[in-house]
Amino acid sequence: MAHYRGTIPSARTPEAAFAYMADFSNAAEWDPSVNRAKRLDEAPLGVGSQFELALTFAGRPIELIYDVTEYDEAARRIVLQANNGATTSIDTITVADDAAVTYDARLELTGLAKVIDPIMQLVFKRIGDNASAELGRILSRA
Repeated sequence: MAHYRGTIPSARTPEAAFAYMADFSNAAEWDPSVNRAKRLDEAPLGVGSQFELALTFAGRPIELIYDVTEYDEAARRIVLQANNGATTSIDTITVADDAAVTYDARLELTGLAKVIDPIMQLVFKRIGDNASAELGRILSRA
């Protein structure tokens, strides 16, 4: 399983940082691999909310529907999960009291694709590092 974890400082309030991160349609602003992101529902953000992301991963276009599986505004924690048959992506975002954002992403390959897991770890790290760098630039602005 490919895994990436990064903690990014923020100049925003913890509540503002969480609101920005929890709206996963903002991923297109801070993750260079995301070409387009949009919210699919209009209900208040919470468990069951959905986001559609079109991204480029390892040179291939992919569309994923992320479901919010956990949402705790008081703890400033959200978990999103996408499954496209070949992969399962689980992204956990938490915002600390100092507004630092911790992004923990796991990508599990299924079936025969598991044999390329070590290679995917390298690709996933590069993607995560690029997203963390851009997110750091965005979160440095209050």
